[in-house]
Amino acid sequence: MKTVAIVQARMGSTRLPNKVMKPMTDVPMIELLLSRLKQAREIDQVVVATSHAAENAPLVEHVRKLGIAIEQGSENDVLDRFLQAAKAHHADAIVRITGDCPLVDPGLVDEAVRRFKAAGVDYFSNVSPPTYPDGLDIEVFTRDALDQASRETDKPFDREHVTPYLRTSGSFRQANMQHSNDLSALRWTVDEAADFEVIEKVFQHFAPHTDFGWLQVLDLQQREPALFSANQNLMRNEGAVLGTGQKLWKRAKQVIPGGNMLLSKRAEMFLPEQWPAYFSRAKGCKVWDMDGNEFIDMSIMGIGTNILGYGHPEVDAAVSRAVGDGNMSTLNCPEEVYLAERLVEIHPWADMVRLARTGGEANAIAIRIARAASGKDKVAICGYHGWHDWYLSANLGDEKNLAGHLLPGLEPKGVPESLRGTVFPFNYNNFAELEALVSEHDIGVIKMEVSRNKGPEDDFLHKVRKLATDRSIVLIFDECTSGFRQTFGGLHKMYGVEPDMAMFGKALGNGYAITATIGRREIMEAAQSTFISSTFWTERIGPTAALKTLEVMGRLQSWETITQTGYRIREGWQALAQRHGLMLEHWGLPALTGFTIKSPVALAYKTLITQEMLAKGYLAGNSIYACIEHTPEVVAAYFDALDPIFALIRECEDGRDVTGLLKGPVCHSGFKRLN
Repeated sequence: MKTVAIVQARMGSTRLPNKVMKPMTDVPMIELLLSRLKQAREIDQVVVATSHAAENAPLVEHVRKLGIAIEQGSENDVLDRFLQAAKAHHADAIVRITGDCPLVDPGLVDEAVRRFKAAGVDYFSNVSPPTYPDGLDIEVFTRDALDQASRETDKPFDREHVTPYLRTSGSFRQANMQHSNDLSALRWTVDEAADFEVIEKVFQHFAPHTDFGWLQVLDLQQREPALFSANQNLMRNEGAVLGTGQKLWKRAKQVIPGGNMLLSKRAEMFLPEQWPAYFSRAKGCKVWDMDGNEFIDMSIMGIGTNILGYGHPEVDAAVSRAVGDGNMSTLNCPEEVYLAERLVEIHPWADMVRLARTGGEANAIAIRIARAASGKDKVAICGYHGWHDWYLSANLGDEKNLAGHLLPGLEPKGVPESLRGTVFPFNYNNFAELEALVSEHDIGVIKMEVSRNKGPEDDFLHKVRKLATDRSIVLIFDECTSGFRQTFGGLHKMYGVEPDMAMFGKALGNGYAITATIGRREIMEAAQSTFISSTFWTERIGPTAALKTLEVMGRLQSWETITQTGYRIREGWQALAQRHGLMLEHWGLPALTGFTIKSPVALAYKTLITQEMLAKGYLAGNSIYACIEHTPEVVAAYFDALDPIFALIRECEDGRDVTGLLKGPVCHSGFKRLN
């Protein structure tokens, strides 16, 4: 019987890229592993199995220089990669070792092989159940068994992780070796940066020797536990549990503060430790994660950017043509003029336009222009208007100031103290509060969302308009979120109130970055008295996407479709709630609709909905940003999937513990800083 140890290794690790070639005590980690494994006496040959991916070229070259055979196969079908390597080297028995286990112990490998032969089984391991430290995993099996598994299973999980079918199908004779003490909580593998740090310290301790045994490492951990503390919070075999996106999210938080660029898209806001986090592609109202799993997006649709659905063919085609013609040059793109004219045409009260690429930029531009036009610094605000200093200054000295404006408890660290007393929040529909602010302070600008969770009462917007006119205050409507949802243009058109300035974003480019600040000529021309300029506000893609998006919206009257869809969804939630005896609070514009279950554990219920709907193939929570791809059929199927989850919540309201149903932590709420 020829026994071949096959080491699976590749450069494309999701959590710690290039780890197998990462120098550990000045030697690539894979070299340390192979040098230790080669000392096993029960092994006739060591072979490395990697994939055909070009990124593995340095690994292939290095292993061959060491005089060790290396075979290349499928990137994702690792089972087949093993089988082909075994056939190429005429293996009768295979010892599976993973490239993230540099502390592999040759004596332990020999013991496993001897027990495998003595037991006469198809599969033998020390991992079922695990009692040795994570990183000493050894599996031994016959090539015939692997060949049979390859023929019988087509499950991606089985094929990615090689041996699950051997362990779980019931088709193979099995045996296992266990340690007298359960040491499975010890982590000696290398999946993340913290792991690498720990294992490198081990090699440094024993240097220049690399042939130390695992019992010596155990003794070291018992004597100097601090050396091993960096990674002890990590879960054993996490790689087999986490999806590719979840692994990448953990990696992202090591190099990106908070993990990503937009708080609202952080995994913890949806389903901590389970949310797929990243997408490979998106089309219509469907999203595919990095593992190829398909989900129907009944959630925030790119934070409300895609009224026409993901990847609308006409918009994408227009952008592709623009890219083909060149996105940037020394000269200006003519599309910015065409877009400005179109926005003025849609909003006859406005005369001029400034373009940017993000909502925060548009808000900052509007405030700068308005302050320049009014000649006054102080601003009254109502709603959420971005992350810039001018806005967060409202929280200087009083973190409760923005509590009703989507930013509860957010610390304005980094915002100059000199901005204190320049921005004053007021509550929607509280005209007396605004009037008092204007009387008490020398307010030059009123900036507000036209509506967010509820509409105006008692002629609120008309009163605000009159107050601004009477006091020569610049009135700005922030329509970055609400624009093009219920009207073709701004929500203010529906209420018959014209501001002095307005901003549009999100849906304006159907997923491409473009925002616009529009206003009356006498206000907008103040932009020439200050400095507002940015290189990438002149690129071509954004205006091109916006022009085509506006054309398609106008032709399809998309605002009517998504508003009716939103109403239908809201009615569906209410019907489910009544059926199951739950109390809901509805909020948001019809096309940006949401609900909260009236309960002290509402956030846990939201997490449960996301967890259970994800398992059914939906990205979902307690809000839906409607798009034209949310057809009646899609919505009906969504409610069919949601119904039993509402029934489950009813059980929790009757006494069942919701936390016992959750597979991870409760999601975060609001603007909460993540560590």
